[in-house]
Amino acid sequence: MFTETISDIELTFETAKTIFSPNNIDKGTLAMLSVVDFSAEDKLLDLGCGYGIVGIYAAKFMNPQNIVMSDINKKCVELSKKNAQANGADGVKVVLSNGFENIDDKDFTLILSNPPYHADFSIPKHFIEKGFNRLQIGGRFYMVTKRKEWYKNKLIAIFGGVKIHEIDGYFVFQAEKRNASYARR
Repeated sequence: MFTETISDIELTFETAKTIFSPNNIDKGTLAMLSVVDFSAEDKLLDLGCGYGIVGIYAAKFMNPQNIVMSDINKKCVELSKKNAQANGADGVKVVLSNGFENIDDKDFTLILSNPPYHADFSIPKHFIEKGFNRLQIGGRFYMVTKRKEWYKNKLIAIFGGVKIHEIDGYFVFQAEKRNASYARR
């Protein structure tokens, strides 16, 4: 368990040694959160939520009932539920899901993800392609990685463009769904 402050908001997280970044908030996640503007009207998907940092932080700015957090790992889902309750983010929906498999919600205004990116590109490819279809027009997709070119090219191919923020050795990609005619797969 640890406590960390993000933009003057103190949050406490229970973690496990087997989960990504168990002792503190990953610098990539912090970089991504530093460029996202949350509004009260947003509908957010925290895709690959881990122990819940992104969705729980977002709940401080928006209605927790408009937040869906998902992960393929049962322990992550369990910890996200506990951490949401412990941090006053009651009402967030936490779903055990392989990508979008068990997520019925659509018309998100925001999808945020810090995907596993040290292996192959199959997971982020799925997140980007299927994420486009789950965003409403004007919705924004954010992804943070240490690699640049493949992600830049994939996001341009799917969204028609991408803005890239380089922060602390990470690349935060920001793409907006502008027109349904770009829809892929």
